[in-house]
Amino acid sequence: MERGRRENGCKRRAENAVGGVVRASEVFVWRRGRLSSRLACVCRARNSLLVRFSSCVLLSVLTVPLSLVLCYCSVSRNGILLKGPLHTQHTLGPMSRNLLIRRAFEQTVEVVPIRSFPSVQTRHKGIDMVVIREQVEGEYSGLEHETVPGVVQSLKVTTAEQSEKVARFAFEYAKTNGRKKVHAIHKANIMKMTDGLFLDIARSVAKEYPDIQFGEMIIDNTCMQLVSNPGQFDVLVTPNLYGNIVTNVACGLVGGPGVIPGANFGKHVAIFEPGARHVGLDIGGKNVANPTASILSASMMLRYMGFTEHAQNIEEAVRYVYEQTLLRTPDLGGNATTTAFTYEIIKRLRLNAN
Repeated sequence: MERGRRENGCKRRAENAVGGVVRASEVFVWRRGRLSSRLACVCRARNSLLVRFSSCVLLSVLTVPLSLVLCYCSVSRNGILLKGPLHTQHTLGPMSRNLLIRRAFEQTVEVVPIRSFPSVQTRHKGIDMVVIREQVEGEYSGLEHETVPGVVQSLKVTTAEQSEKVARFAFEYAKTNGRKKVHAIHKANIMKMTDGLFLDIARSVAKEYPDIQFGEMIIDNTCMQLVSNPGQFDVLVTPNLYGNIVTNVACGLVGGPGVIPGANFGKHVAIFEPGARHVGLDIGGKNVANPTASILSASMMLRYMGFTEHAQNIEEAVRYVYEQTLLRTPDLGGNATTTAFTYEIIKRLRLNAN
């Protein structure tokens, strides 16, 4: 019970921060269950990409199955979800709510941009890479069983279809966004069939994109190279578990999980959430969480919906607070509260609007 209160306390702070910043960007106004006429017209034109800031969409109170059902209905209808990390128990029990959501909406690919903030003190400067992660197969397949007492097996599932989806997504992303190189991350020297299949598919897809350099690197070497020479990486395409590891190592290079946004894409639904997915149980209810990752995830959502100008305004306001003020949350060595940090971003948005 106490853990649940801490989790919800931290997420509600992030939810309030994101809601306040998005409203300040004037992309829409939500009053008494109605959208502004401008957004409603855009949503109808885009097949009802409707965003509702409610418990059904911002998953801050997903504690009972009914909430999950309501969320599923809303997101299925609207095609968009903005959420925070949901805590998963380490003990035996029901499947992770995060995995349930990804599988329900067929979220096959995660995109996590890793970029340095010039004003944030870190060992390396000028980091700009993107992690493209497969996220429904591999070690997260959830197929575990006890063969005999004291012996447990966990099945790692890799398919050619899913491997091709994520590899092609990575190269298309690189092509669209002017990226120069794609690294395939693997452990095919040991897992010769599963990671071998993933690597073979990546090599095959790479041949269709001669203008984009292709490299391949073993996961353990990748971690070492990330902390010693991160500038060599541009786009990294990974199987499920390796993507989680790489994302967390990389986010530590630019300031931690509080500054990294993320997005998940499937056939019909896009989900936006902090890239490192840290729940922050230890700071729940203390009003010290860094809202940057959640706010920038909302900005990614607005870009996806076609509200490029509003997304740029939010990103510029965040950049201004980092570069022109001394406000920092405790994770970055400051003492600003979540509320104070968010208010500064909102204030900048309102000044720019005027």
